[in-house]
Amino acid sequence: MASVSVSSRLNKAIHQHYMSLPQGDLCQVTYIWIDGSGEGLRNKTRTLDREPQGIEDIPEWNFDGSSTYQAEGSNSDMYLIPVAMFRDPFTLESNKLVLCEVLKYNRLPAESNLRSGCKKVMEEVKHYIPWFGMEQEYTLLGMDGRPYGWPQNGFPGPQGPYYCGVGADNAYGRDIMECHYKACLYSGVKICGTNAEVMPSQFEFQVGLCAGIEMGDHLWMARFLLHRVCEDFGVVATLDPKPMKGNWNGAGCHTNVSTKEMREEGGLQHIEQAIEKLSKRHAQHICVYDPHGGQDNIRRLTGLHETSSIHDFCFGVANRGASIRIPRQVAQEGKGYFEDRRPSANCDPYAVTGAIARTCLLGMEEEEEST
Repeated sequence: MASVSVSSRLNKAIHQHYMSLPQGDLCQVTYIWIDGSGEGLRNKTRTLDREPQGIEDIPEWNFDGSSTYQAEGSNSDMYLIPVAMFRDPFTLESNKLVLCEVLKYNRLPAESNLRSGCKKVMEEVKHYIPWFGMEQEYTLLGMDGRPYGWPQNGFPGPQGPYYCGVGADNAYGRDIMECHYKACLYSGVKICGTNAEVMPSQFEFQVGLCAGIEMGDHLWMARFLLHRVCEDFGVVATLDPKPMKGNWNGAGCHTNVSTKEMREEGGLQHIEQAIEKLSKRHAQHICVYDPHGGQDNIRRLTGLHETSSIHDFCFGVANRGASIRIPRQVAQEGKGYFEDRRPSANCDPYAVTGAIARTCLLGMEEEEEST
C-alpha cells in the first residue's frame, strides 16, 4: 500500500464540522512567501475585520526569518509585502491567499526575493507586451520517498503508456491532479491545462497566458496550491528535475515566450532574433534555470528523455530534444511564440522570465542604441 502521511488519516468529518462554521464579516488572510532555500514556501494566517477588495487593503506583516533560512536570530524580523491576492479554496467564504515579497530589516529585498529584480526588468520591457506560459512538471511521492503507486520492491512497466494515459494501471494519482486544477480555477490562478506525464506518478499543469511579472506570481501560487492539495491527500509533490535515476524522464518547467512583434505578421523573424540572442548566453541562462546554478539541471539535461545536452545550445521546429523549440504551427504561420525547454521543474519563474526578457528584449534595445 502506498505510504501516506499520518495527518491525512485524521477524521475529515470532524474537520469539516469546524470548517463549516460561519465567520460573519471577518476574513482570514493567509500570507504566503518563498523561504531562504529559494524553493520552499511558507504561510501564516491572520484575521482582518472585513473582506479586502484589493491588494492595497492587505497590511504588511512580519515573521521570524531565523526559522526560514532568511535571517539570524539576533536580527530576525522580516517584512511581508503583499503583491498578489487570490481566493482561498480551502477555507472558502471571503477568505484570501496573498503572495508576498520578503524584505530584510533594512527593507531591501531578501536574497531569495527574485521578484523584486524581475519586476524592474518587466517594467523596462513592458512596451514589448511580453507574454509567458510555463509548463510545470511534478512527481508525486509517498512518505517513503518513492513515487506514489510504484511497487514497493520494484518498478512499474517501462515508459510508454503513461503520458496522457487512462486507467488504474496507467494513471497514478489522478485525483490529486484534478483537485489541484479545480483549486487553481477557484482561486483565480491562470491555469490553462493539465495532463499526466511520461513517467508514472508524474504530472504537468500549465499556467498562462500571463503578462510580465504576473507569470511568476501565478506559478508560485499554483505551486502553493499543489503542495496544500497533496498535504490533504497525504503525499508529497516534488519538483526535483530528476527524481528517479535511470531510464525515466525528468521534470522541467518549459517556458513559452512571445512579444507583440512575434505575434504579428512576420513575427517568425523576431522569434529567430530572440533565439540568436539566447544562443550567445546559454551558459548564463543555465546558471539561473535552477536554484543551484545548474547543478540540478545537469542530472536532467543529458540529451536523452526529450532534453538537450546542458553543454550545447540548439533549436529546431517541433524538436523536443532541442534547447529551444519552435512549434510546427508557428513555423507554418510565420508568427507566434517559442518554447525554452531548459528550465528545471524547481526553477524560480522570476529568475527564468527575468533572464529571458533581459537577454531577448533589453539586449535588443542595447544593440539598437549602439548602432
